[in-house]
Amino acid sequence: MMGEAARTLSDLPDDKTLVQIERMAVEVARLAGAEIVNALGGMLAIKYKSDVAAKEDTEATYRDPVSEVDHRVEVLLRARIAERFPAHDIIGEEINDRPGDRPYAEFVWAVDPIDGTANFINGFPLFAASIGVLHRGRPVVGAVWCATSHALRAGVYHGRVGAPLHFDEVPIDLKVNPSVQRRLAGDPGGGKNFGFLWDTRKTGSAAIECAFVAAGLLRVARFERPNIWDVAGGLALVQAAELDVRTIEKGQWATLDRFLGPDGDIRRWRQPLIIGDAPAVAELSGALPPKPEA
Repeated sequence: MMGEAARTLSDLPDDKTLVQIERMAVEVARLAGAEIVNALGGMLAIKYKSDVAAKEDTEATYRDPVSEVDHRVEVLLRARIAERFPAHDIIGEEINDRPGDRPYAEFVWAVDPIDGTANFINGFPLFAASIGVLHRGRPVVGAVWCATSHALRAGVYHGRVGAPLHFDEVPIDLKVNPSVQRRLAGDPGGGKNFGFLWDTRKTGSAAIECAFVAAGLLRVARFERPNIWDVAGGLALVQAAELDVRTIEKGQWATLDRFLGPDGDIRRWRQPLIIGDAPAVAELSGALPPKPEA
């Protein structure tokens, strides 16, 4: 175990590099947040990824909305990142382009310009802009602009491996009230607690839920099969808060160390996740038998 730990630490970039990357991640997360705030409430052009134009109101009709802001913000983020770190790869939700044809670069930025678009276009104030940086597939830096927070205002949760979680450059040290006997958990169904001593919530944004777990507002959260841009930034925050992250590997729940996509393409990664404090993650993963990997 000691040899494995030493090898993992030696694989990390130096802290000076991580600090520079974190500053850039915070900068572009704030840029995204400013664009989102400026656009909120406007008459936006909206498309639906389901591409269903059926007249009948079926469950599949008009799912996965994308606003004009999603695309515009991602273009801005890509340009700013490429200007500062031209050798880094970028994965985004709205644009398939991989700059410089570098799908196997050492550093990869995974960006979601608006996570929680359905909330955003309806003016429901639970949405985020997520910036995650991976080093050889491992989350090392995260910056998530959230429309609301533990401070009851918009701001950026950010962190890097080996350093504590911050909110707008101030370290977070939230204390859990011991009088609260039923804490909260994020669940995609919004109402399944499997008999555990917590109440479940569905926010509509994986990035928000990751940030809220990291900040201690949610004790635990699970995600069925998120995309990498939904959670890359948030998982860096969760790890900065020294919490657990589990996914399915070889038919078993196991600690997630790094993203491994089919044929080495991490853009195609989609796996179940459970995040939170160690006892809650252990309880929840024990109650959810792993499904066969897709």
